[in-house]
Amino acid sequence: MQIVGVTTQHEVYVASKTHKFRMNEMFVIEDQQLNEPKGEVVETFSYNRYIPMGFDKGLVDDQVLKTLEHIGYDIGADDIHLAKVRLFEEATQPIQTGAHVRHPSFEEIEGLLVKASPHEGMVLGEVKSTDFIAESIPAQLQQLFHMQENDQVRQQNGVPFIFDIRAMQQYPHIGVFGGSGSGKSFGLRVMLEELMKLSIPTLVFDPHFEMNFAASAKGVGDVPSYRDKYMVVQIGRDVGVDFSALSTRDVERLLSAAGSLTESMVNVIQSIHKRRDSYQSFSDRVANLAEALEMGKQKVEGIVNDGGMTREEIERYGTFKKLLDQFGSLPLASVKGIQWRVNRLHQAGLFQQNIRAIEQGIHAGQLVVVQGAVWLLQVFSSYVIGALYGKRRAYKDAKLQHQQAEFFPPFVIVTDEAHNFAPKGYDAPAKSVLKEIAQEGRKYGAFLIFATQRPTLLDETITAQLNSKFVFRTVRGTDIQTIKEETDLTAEEGKRLPYLRSGDVFVSSAIMGRTMAVRIRLAHSTSPHTLNPFDELQQMKTKGDEDVLAAVEPYLPLAEVSLMNHLTDINKQSGKSWDVSTWKSELERLCEQGKLKKQKTPFATLYDRP
Repeated sequence: MQIVGVTTQHEVYVASKTHKFRMNEMFVIEDQQLNEPKGEVVETFSYNRYIPMGFDKGLVDDQVLKTLEHIGYDIGADDIHLAKVRLFEEATQPIQTGAHVRHPSFEEIEGLLVKASPHEGMVLGEVKSTDFIAESIPAQLQQLFHMQENDQVRQQNGVPFIFDIRAMQQYPHIGVFGGSGSGKSFGLRVMLEELMKLSIPTLVFDPHFEMNFAASAKGVGDVPSYRDKYMVVQIGRDVGVDFSALSTRDVERLLSAAGSLTESMVNVIQSIHKRRDSYQSFSDRVANLAEALEMGKQKVEGIVNDGGMTREEIERYGTFKKLLDQFGSLPLASVKGIQWRVNRLHQAGLFQQNIRAIEQGIHAGQLVVVQGAVWLLQVFSSYVIGALYGKRRAYKDAKLQHQQAEFFPPFVIVTDEAHNFAPKGYDAPAKSVLKEIAQEGRKYGAFLIFATQRPTLLDETITAQLNSKFVFRTVRGTDIQTIKEETDLTAEEGKRLPYLRSGDVFVSSAIMGRTMAVRIRLAHSTSPHTLNPFDELQQMKTKGDEDVLAAVEPYLPLAEVSLMNHLTDINKQSGKSWDVSTWKSELERLCEQGKLKKQKTPFATLYDRP
């Protein structure tokens, strides 16, 4: 392998008769004057006699062809493999043409590839095209995980990609971008497994109900158990909002998530809400005011002045009168709007629990998965993130002032569909607190991992603060453009984004200092949504057929005319509520499939075993 063509301080061309170059393959250039610079393949090409000699696009130009001829290549007969190699560090002068090129040993590129030990970092996958140095990889970096390629599971045979999570203190926050089917959710699952391995307190918002780690992956042998390292809670069932702890501004944020608020509605909240209000006291006040406004001040005062009421009625209309005296100028429509929003959140179970379970999980170093509908997660996230971040910030501020404070651990916030929580161009309940964490969280030990299919829709302030970006297959032009603007991906890597295999990812990280091509390892657990929906449909059809056959089995051979006599028992046995004609159609279908046999006799049509 030799350098050919015109060289620069940062790019060279390498040619070989025998070696077929691979993308992201690494080489050492034996140029002693420049201290043997290193680089990786960013573009490959093969040139042979079947390609017309006039072909001068891409890597093959006149300068490269002339150089190849000068150093002994037979352009008309040889298969020539070419690669464009980009140097990791810019050289002080152009590389020497004709210099020999070789693969490096692990020691020569260790500093470029490995920034942390497997016990201290997140072991996320394998650096692509590093299997050529497998023999020189030290034992502590071998056999750390399994890989899946072409539906086959294999042992690790390259350099592990270990993300140095401790460096997030300097370069905080991670973005995970990729289209549907790119492996984004799978990569996020692997990240969460590694966070659990390191016992880093993590709060996960899961709108798809898929972040469960109970089911082990197949084909990977003995895998670690995460049973005691995570907990799953659902909004309304396990966790909720303690209404009495909310400020007026918190109430505004929560109700705006249930439905956008007009200025008039905001004024209603600011007027009616009192400090330490419980849900019951606030909702009763809103409901009573709405009813009083509907009746009107004149009618309420007339009823109060007429007398002749029971004690309950005196209290009720007395309350109406006080509310009208205090808030009578508020518009009825706005009060009704607040009442509807409060009721909607209450019916979703938001105010029936508190966040104590989440706080306990964070203190225990667990991964806490919060599940719920997207709109409900948006509401709840604004409250719970604000509460946890406030506790962590209060602890750190107290320590800086040499005051006593209750310890609250640093933590990571993870969310899929992140553009729903911090959208670009309009407000969302959790957006303000997430922007604050994005800009200042590293000082206090609060970090973000945001996954989204649409980085273009994510708030730009947050996107700019994501110092490490994992970019899976992305097809949309606007998203690719956003990714190019926010990362150091080259033009060649940008062109490859729409064609990446599922599970392949470009990692652009200030921690690593460059973009790396990585394949995510096989997860230790599986998502509950891994069953193909068409397989699921077939399974249900098969089960349905088995239930029908089991129900009619005791009555075989079954005469068509006897169906009415056994209809009640057959329906009870099968769990159906079909009539005779439906059962006839079903029996006919099973006969067509060969699961039953139909016989016609002079007296009746019989259905029997095949």
